[in-house]
Amino acid sequence: MSRGEAAARNEAQNEYMSTNTTNVYVPGVCNIGPAEIRMRRTAGVIGLVITALFVAAAVIFGIPTPWRLLVVIPAGLGASGFLQAALHFCARFGMSGLFNLGDELGRQEQVYETEYRRADQRKAVTIVIGSVLIAIVVAGIAMLLP
Repeated sequence: MSRGEAAARNEAQNEYMSTNTTNVYVPGVCNIGPAEIRMRRTAGVIGLVITALFVAAAVIFGIPTPWRLLVVIPAGLGASGFLQAALHFCARFGMSGLFNLGDELGRQEQVYETEYRRADQRKAVTIVIGSVLIAIVVAGIAMLLP
């Protein structure tokens, strides 16, 4: 892509950001709209349900403590879904330089500004770290249960 094309795209992106007041891409703050938020909230609920079922089964059937560490997987996925929905920010989009503020899934647009991409990547890492920490706490609790 030539410098002129990149400048034109950046200008168009900035124009979009300044005129779209309903769903606005804000670097490092918001990169998903209603459809993507719903999908992440659904993923959070699914992760939560699987986590609860796993922990209940572990307690009821006396699953050995080391095996209870496996709860970290659904707990992490659930935490990630809820965090992304609450923050209106997709970690994968942030790492990939994408955003989708529309009402349809799968219609991502590219982020062209380098500084915007960096802000998005920092936010994505924060979400991943938060999800991992929540999953570790849940796994710790599952291991302490009788």
